[in-house]
Amino acid sequence: MPKPVRRIVTGHDAAGKAVVLMDGPAPNQRVRQATGLTSTLLWVTEEAPADASFNADRADRESPVAPPRRGSILRVVDFPPAGDGGGVSHEQVLKEMGLSHEGGALRHPHMHRTRSVDYAICLEGEIDMLLDDSEVTMRAGDIMVQQATYHAWVNNSQANCRVCFALIDGEEPPAWKKG
Repeated sequence: MPKPVRRIVTGHDAAGKAVVLMDGPAPNQRVRQATGLTSTLLWVTEEAPADASFNADRADRESPVAPPRRGSILRVVDFPPAGDGGGVSHEQVLKEMGLSHEGGALRHPHMHRTRSVDYAICLEGEIDMLLDDSEVTMRAGDIMVQQATYHAWVNNSQANCRVCFALIDGEEPPAWKKG
């Protein structure tokens, strides 16, 4: 297992004073069997604008990759080196992610899309994002804004890659109707 993600959540006490509610390793860390990656769920909102008065752990749940309708998800994903990538099916990957099959050509078994605007921040290592017919490499410190594109994340390096993702629910783009 990769090193734990320290999560600090602030809020307010009964008198309205700003306080730290949670500080420690994020407890919702799961290994996805189909891909071997580790996903640590940090926070989920189910509304926009977001309710900023929760004292309970909003990450204490099962959650698909996509955010709830009108909500958001914050998670850190540790991608192990891809190796030969053999043995994993597209259907297994989608099922584990809680997604249905949609999108373009199946370039890689990890191809998927969500109806969201995603902010991806590469914290450690490097990773390739495959698109329909192109790819881009992210390295530590790089930030990507992804707008509901069909894609796959593949770690072609020899070391772990850690990426922080904030997904915000969006409307289905008109381009989806064309593809």
